[in-house]
Amino acid sequence: MRKIILSMSVSLDGFIERPDRRIDWHRVDDELHRYFNEHLKGMGAFLSGRVTHELMAEFWPTADADPANAGPMAEFAGIWRDTPKIVFSRTLERADWNTTIMRDVVPEEIMALKAQPGGDLVLSGADLAAAFMAHDLIDEYRVYVHPVLIGRGKPLFPTTDATTALRLAGTRTFGNGVVLLHYRRAEDSATTG
Repeated sequence: MRKIILSMSVSLDGFIERPDRRIDWHRVDDELHRYFNEHLKGMGAFLSGRVTHELMAEFWPTADADPANAGPMAEFAGIWRDTPKIVFSRTLERADWNTTIMRDVVPEEIMALKAQPGGDLVLSGADLAAAFMAHDLIDEYRVYVHPVLIGRGKPLFPTTDATTALRLAGTRTFGNGVVLLHYRRAEDSATTG
């Protein structure tokens, strides 16, 4: 069965964006971008909310046409275009670029999606992640901690009374100071990869 993998960048103090939605503090250099590409190119689908999807769709479809975006950025443009995308939105009427719209996070529908053949499903966006967490649907967490404190903004994880036991699957430190913390659900700790 495919896994749902939350993959997000956060500041050291746990925020995914500033209050004005800016992410200019992200430290994505060629090494980190190549790692993202390697991890994401085998995914079966990208799962995101409307806001994240629209931000991605504004830039990535033609990013490789700009010579300034050579190397790993240009490579990711192709990965983004080619990978199926599922956007969760109650308001979006249509979406291009190999995208399916789902209205709500319905556990039975997500489990059916996981049961389909293909690569794992990568999840992004704090609000969508909160909905998946509320239904206990996330199998792995890949949190990229950037070496910066931004003080305030949108937190990655919502306040909750639930406890989710995790096991460390690995870490990686990149040359720019970003640290990957990779966790799996405690009951999945025997799985490798």
